[in-house]
Amino acid sequence: MFAFRANPVQTTNGAAVARVLGIDPGLRNLGWGVIDADCGRLRHVANGTCHSEPGELAPRLLSLYRQLSEVVRRYAPDAAAVEQTFVNKDAVATLKLGQARAIALLVPAEFGLEVGEYAPNKVKKTVVGVGHAQKQQIDHMVRMQLPGVEIASPDAADALAIAICHAHYSLAPRLKEAGGAA
Repeated sequence: MFAFRANPVQTTNGAAVARVLGIDPGLRNLGWGVIDADCGRLRHVANGTCHSEPGELAPRLLSLYRQLSEVVRRYAPDAAAVEQTFVNKDAVATLKLGQARAIALLVPAEFGLEVGEYAPNKVKKTVVGVGHAQKQQIDHMVRMQLPGVEIASPDAADALAIAICHAHYSLAPRLKEAGGAA
């Protein structure tokens, strides 16, 4: 029924490959990015932003759900990673972000994907080298690690950074094992 790869790590010509979907949750703009991790090499596949229009909450969440489901169907990732929510002063905004984050967790789980969760500071430290990096620094380092990438939005850049983080922390040991020691 769903088009996705059954094995989280595949070997092709002796090299291990995994496709990772990174998701930056947001109710108005939900960023997504897909990369292939091949024994330490990262390759950009696609990125974009799911948008919801202002209005009632339920239709907005449904729209994000449908758009993100289409991304998973189209790009067939092996794993997904989602940024954890940080608590801010506006409780209502935090709650709405949590509901969008639930969509970001639900969709990959529905497709049978392993879902990693990472704190914003861990993502920034992994990609930029410092845990309190600015958006411009994240964008720049994502471009350095994925040469030639055209990034659709700041949310998509963050999503690609989340995918890169997941490739480093969750997939690296399995990719190395599947591909053999260098």
